[in-house]
Amino acid sequence: MGEITLTLDDTVEPVAEMERPGVRARELVEHHFDFVWRLLRRLGVPESELDDAAQQVLIVGAQRLSDIPLGSERTFLYGTVVRTAATLRRNLRRRERWIEHGSADAESSARSPEAELEHQQALVFLDTVLGALEDDLRDVFVLSEIEELSASQVATLLGIPTGTVASRLRRARHAFSTQLTRLKAEGTRDR
Repeated sequence: MGEITLTLDDTVEPVAEMERPGVRARELVEHHFDFVWRLLRRLGVPESELDDAAQQVLIVGAQRLSDIPLGSERTFLYGTVVRTAATLRRNLRRRERWIEHGSADAESSARSPEAELEHQQALVFLDTVLGALEDDLRDVFVLSEIEELSASQVATLLGIPTGTVASRLRRARHAFSTQLTRLKAEGTRDR
């Protein structure tokens, strides 16, 4: 049974389950963690930093729950992801100037070593192509093509008109294709 609260006139009012901060915070994590993690990955956050960055985004979301209208959690988290990813990328670039960058720890998986290597190379290739896109184009491309959101959902998340989403997506697809072709050609010449 849910909690009840007493008002000044001694009437009893039930507290809605989703209005309780702990329940809403848990729902935020359960429903949006994968979305946050994937976006951070596609927005250029290195794999070694993903878990910490996702936790940071969700902590901000939990701390600001009272400011987030019900049903707008994804929009709020998207904005937080974009800012967190940009800050993290900037900090990593600064750090790389001073520290020699070592290789990332290898993850264990059920794949064969060859399949894992191929998978990792494909992710690096995808990250390289996405990293070459302008931020506004990459945001629309990732949300539309990778997260498979509709143009109206992307427009809502980014706070831009649907026509702008369509225009940026068209430009992003062209830039992605051009970059992909260029990198493939460079890869064939290196062999």
